[in-house]
Amino acid sequence: MADPPAERIYLPFDAGPYRMAMGLFSVPDKEWFELDNRYIPEMSERRRLLATRHADVFAALPQSDHARAETLAEIARSLTAHWPQWFAEDGSLLHNRLAGETWDRRALPCDPLELAGRVVQEDLCVVQESDAGPVLTAALLCFPSRWRLVEKIGRPLAEVHGPVPFYGERLGRPVDNFMRHLKPGHIAGRLNWSVLDDATLFQPSGKWRNEPNRAVTADNAGEALSLRVERQTLRRLPRTGAILFGIRVHVYPLKDAITTQDTAARLAEAIRALPESTSLYKSLPSIRAALLDWLDRRAN
Repeated sequence: MADPPAERIYLPFDAGPYRMAMGLFSVPDKEWFELDNRYIPEMSERRRLLATRHADVFAALPQSDHARAETLAEIARSLTAHWPQWFAEDGSLLHNRLAGETWDRRALPCDPLELAGRVVQEDLCVVQESDAGPVLTAALLCFPSRWRLVEKIGRPLAEVHGPVPFYGERLGRPVDNFMRHLKPGHIAGRLNWSVLDDATLFQPSGKWRNEPNRAVTADNAGEALSLRVERQTLRRLPRTGAILFGIRVHVYPLKDAITTQDTAARLAEAIRALPESTSLYKSLPSIRAALLDWLDRRAN
């Protein structure tokens, strides 16, 4: 059996003035989910979190019952169609050769959304329309980027993103409109990024930090810091009409991601262009001086 491919490195930051936008691109069906050489350790961490912190990483409202079942069915369809060397269906059985597991979908040992999150590296959020706009009605969220599922479940997206600087005035209405008009069969993707002093995948807290992290210096920033990128996908499920929001988290040591003068210069310029409130939201003030010094040395 062939090994999964190497993890892809994304560098989604841009030089130039700060611009807050959705930044959407189309995703082919075969690339809906990413499978790479981080699969085994990430699945192991998911199992650990589901066993020890289930209430922190899984939540579901009753109105999402059918959407959660459809999520598992659609993911099984995609995996067996595009990754047949690792996934196969035999009647009600779903075989995962990468993990050496077989699941009977007629007698699930857990919620279907939880099982879906045990076979793909993406976190999975179910969003459904309501009178208040799109609402987060269910999620398997093992690798949050500094937000807590228990505080967001059942809330409209406008409230979910309420703490994000400029979201309400710049992105709130466009996001709601996009979600409302997303057609079945189309997959939209987007990327966002942060630089953090913590490489942990499970990070439910840590935003708005301003105090300096004196352990990070211009000499060790490449090893002490990580570039964290979220590859997000949005797809309307064909039967229930719910939107499945996938979040694949990539965490790269800074020195492994920023390997050229150009990428160092682009990241430095992007960080300098961030509004103060956005920089604080990302907790960059705590590492900003050391990070920029490290980047400038590589850029020059």
